[in-house]
Amino acid sequence: MATEFYTVETTTEVEYEIKKSRFIGVIMPCQSEDDALRKLGQLARQHPQANHLAFAWRIRQPEGFLTERFHDAGEPSGTAGRPILAPLEGQDLINTVIGVIRYFGGIKLGTGGLTRAYGAAAKQAIAEANIVKWVEMAQMTLQIDYAQLQLLEYQLKQLRGEIIEQNFTDKVVVTLVLPAKHQQAIRQQFIASY
Repeated sequence: MATEFYTVETTTEVEYEIKKSRFIGVIMPCQSEDDALRKLGQLARQHPQANHLAFAWRIRQPEGFLTERFHDAGEPSGTAGRPILAPLEGQDLINTVIGVIRYFGGIKLGTGGLTRAYGAAAKQAIAEANIVKWVEMAQMTLQIDYAQLQLLEYQLKQLRGEIIEQNFTDKVVVTLVLPAKHQQAIRQQFIASY
């Protein structure tokens, strides 16, 4: 298993034609299986006349294991979903879903042709995407003094973290997200305020 993983920052779409069939490959970031399904549903609504929407995803679960899923969408078994999944695995991409939409052009491609076409659409989408190193994020809550808030905001900016919620009483209770590897250091730095 890979020690470093990658993901995509934004949705990227590619399109090509083979023997009058149009293939549209769309690579999207996703945080969960529900998120992936939601994005695929949106894709299906954008292409209601498409003949097929095959897909594959790789998602890291909170427990640390990977889930992979693929679907042939009515194409012959093994000719669509598996060829889409293969380049995701080969590039060590996680929290990523690829959907490939096919508009049938009237000429049958055969199982080998379908496998190559779906695989090519996935590879092209990956090649065009903005791929970044995946960083495990963690959420935590701290109770700090008002005087520490500015320092915490500065530290989080340096670490690529952010405050997602804050409540002001006699202290400031902040919920933040930051790279997991920095969680302990931030907790220790601001522990005196607990």
